[in-house]
Amino acid sequence: MRSAAAPACADRADRRDIPVAIIGAGPSGLAVAAELGRRGVAATVFESSGHVAASWRGHYDHLRLHTVRGLSALPGMRIPRGFGRWVARDDMVRYLEDYARHHDLDVRLSTPVDRIRPVERDGVVDAWRLCTGSTTATAGTVVVATGLNRTPHLPTWPGQDTFAGSVIHSADYRAPEPYEGRSVLVVGAGNSGAEIAVALTRRGAARVWWAVRTPPNIVPASSDRLQRLGIAVGALPTSVADLLTTAFERSFLPNLTAHGLPRAREGLYTRARRDEVSPVHDRGVVAAVRRERVRPVAAVAEFDQGQVVLADGTRIRPDDVVAATGYRCGLERLVGPDVLTSRGAPLARGARTAPGTPNLHFVGFTNHPSGHLRFAGLEARATAKAISRRLRRCGDRPVEHAPDCACAPERVSEEVA
Repeated sequence: MRSAAAPACADRADRRDIPVAIIGAGPSGLAVAAELGRRGVAATVFESSGHVAASWRGHYDHLRLHTVRGLSALPGMRIPRGFGRWVARDDMVRYLEDYARHHDLDVRLSTPVDRIRPVERDGVVDAWRLCTGSTTATAGTVVVATGLNRTPHLPTWPGQDTFAGSVIHSADYRAPEPYEGRSVLVVGAGNSGAEIAVALTRRGAARVWWAVRTPPNIVPASSDRLQRLGIAVGALPTSVADLLTTAFERSFLPNLTAHGLPRAREGLYTRARRDEVSPVHDRGVVAAVRRERVRPVAAVAEFDQGQVVLADGTRIRPDDVVAATGYRCGLERLVGPDVLTSRGAPLARGARTAPGTPNLHFVGFTNHPSGHLRFAGLEARATAKAISRRLRRCGDRPVEHAPDCACAPERVSEEVA
């Protein structure tokens, strides 16, 4: 992997001409860069942190992929068999580091892009100006690959300031051991909430409640059958896909209504396509609920001194609260509102672009039932193909990376930390 520190100059712009700039060195950004390179198109990846795979490094210690190794690799490089069937967080980080090295990607670490602005020629967006702190760069095409999990969303509940215990987002949770002997309320019915609740019970938490607003779709995680089913039914109408996946869910998992967790009210594909909500993969949560080691409760309404008041009026007294309440894309400052929906998501994704911005792409913003990483690879190929075709059609030629400004250190090959 080629990398360079950001230029130190503070009073003049670094006006390089970059064919394609990719913002974010996670799986989607790296995959697009590799696919562009395979097509002879130079791409520069801008990463705000000091490492590739920064979001993966920040996940809790016991995280594993929810999709099997064989269906989770990015284009051009398999995940090593030694990583096992369900790849652990640290092994996924190593894979992404090796992926960047294998494809000799040009990644600019510690170079956050604060915002991008269109450069127009004859009333048409011709390029993009990237503001990277004290410098700027100009790119003919920009691919935003910062992903769905950029900004943690921590609700503010009434009375929360009166609560003496800790209230943290799951982004700040690392391991269950600090909660041994304590009563913990986990808020959020997604995979993170389910897995954190189970881990807490296994590591000695005195009591674990799981606050669920909307009952999730739960699928077995012991095989890859659901993922292959997701691939098979991906092109079907939502109603048909829901019917098939609901039959699958009910064939392999028990009804937990008697234990406080009703069946999902909507189908898996309805929620995935409309709300970008993934099903919960059963990593022990079904057994924990049945044994009452994890106790589902209603959503949080407010805090009242040392108590948490739930939506059904019930009061509980946890020592700590872990809020697995999701993330926001956080794109408003980066790209402005014109290319975003009212919920802050991109209007167009992958190979498609929003009206008036044919050279601005967004990748990694889809939770696909067939697997996020598998879909990221397909999306990367389609996006790279669209960019390459557009460059050829416009008469552009692949170019080498332009030199840095005089105050920048020389680019050298280095190992990824």
